Amino acid sequence: MNALTQYLDLYREHAGLIDSNSAPAMNALRPEAAAILKDTTLPKADYGIYQNCDLSAMLAPDYGLNIARIDIDVNPAATFHCDVPKLGGEPFVVTNDIVNPSSPAHLPEGVYAGSMREFAQKNPDLFASFYGKAAAMDNPIVALDTMLVQDGFLLYIPKGLKIEKPLQLVNILQNGAPLMAVRRLLIILEEEAEAKLLVCDHTQNPQVDFLALETVEIFADRNSRFDYYALEESSALTHRISALYCDQKQGSKVVINSMTLYNGTTRNEYFCRLQEPDAELHLLGLGIEDEKRRVSSYSRISHDAPHCKSDELFRFTADDEARAAFIGRIFVAPGAVGTEAYQSNRNLLGSDTARIESMPELEIYNDDVKCSHGSAVGQLDPLQLFYMRTRGISEDTARLLLKQAFMADIIDGIAVETLRDRLHILVERRFSGASSACASCAGCNSHKE
Repeated sequence: MNALTQYLDLYREHAGLIDSNSAPAMNALRPEAAAILKDTTLPKADYGIYQNCDLSAMLAPDYGLNIARIDIDVNPAATFHCDVPKLGGEPFVVTNDIVNPSSPAHLPEGVYAGSMREFAQKNPDLFASFYGKAAAMDNPIVALDTMLVQDGFLLYIPKGLKIEKPLQLVNILQNGAPLMAVRRLLIILEEEAEAKLLVCDHTQNPQVDFLALETVEIFADRNSRFDYYALEESSALTHRISALYCDQKQGSKVVINSMTLYNGTTRNEYFCRLQEPDAELHLLGLGIEDEKRRVSSYSRISHDAPHCKSDELFRFTADDEARAAFIGRIFVAPGAVGTEAYQSNRNLLGSDTARIESMPELEIYNDDVKCSHGSAVGQLDPLQLFYMRTRGISEDTARLLLKQAFMADIIDGIAVETLRDRLHILVERRFSGASSACASCAGCNSHKE
């Protein structure tokens, strides 16, 4: 049976309830999404861009969905006992897929950060001009999300406004039974606006099977600046399916940095379009996989205009029976002269039973470009290990230091110093064998896997 059937049936039977707990501008796209899904067959595992990813298997379980928006008792403070990076000020919190009421630090007048549903109800025309305009519904992830999502997090920064301090959004999964959280992020930066956002994903009940389904849309207008950092710190039973779309206008600069420290099975997709001249994109990611964890990443960076720059760097490690996959394509359109695009994927295998696939690709329709790509899958250099051991460093410590150094380029791409320093510590703990980031925190034993 098609894994999508259960969700289509749910929508047909409860469309009124879903709509009543959302906004008209969000509801308007649901019928189109349902019609698309009705004729959609999910791709087979390891087919095409779905290396190391089986969407049908991830969506097949009978997850519960909280379409009635029932409050679930969650203590957000428990997450921060576990040394999660906290950037100052109160973070925004999403419990499963419900945006919690919050009183964040004062933001400049005109800036909105909070419930997507509330923004859509108050500003329907502005919202409709962006919602669903970047994310393509021929992607089954986006179509399913659009059909079922009832709320989300929205960040809107008007022309010329700059938010100096980073904002933080904490996604928490918590329930007593298997649950699917349908999430949506919409980020709008008008001309010359600037902001940074850290999104942290956490699971507070590691004994329960969760699925986080997410679509992110980022719009960076002319000469805007935006940093988007995503940190996944969940559990072995947590599944994550995320599709991120980013549209950039002239002179904009965007940094997207996605870090998977603890997970079960993760699928991350990135679709970035540099639409006008002189736009700049930095796309980075890391994944630390062991036991039977899986991470699969797909990216497509489209250079549609002249003199744009992109720099893509992903690094993965896999131990035990873990799996990791990177597929990345850089597309340079006809007429996109002066393009500079660089793509690199480096990977470390720590066992004979771990597997990593790497497929970097260039598709170029212009001669006046500077483009390169490269990938490598290997093991720790035995000569480096030997050299460090001759200096009195134990083999375990030497391996830890080399793995930390391997990931340093990704972490150093973070512009927020406090976050960068904390992530160096979290990565060290991860490689040292801690079962979770909170392994050393008193009173947090319930978070261990």
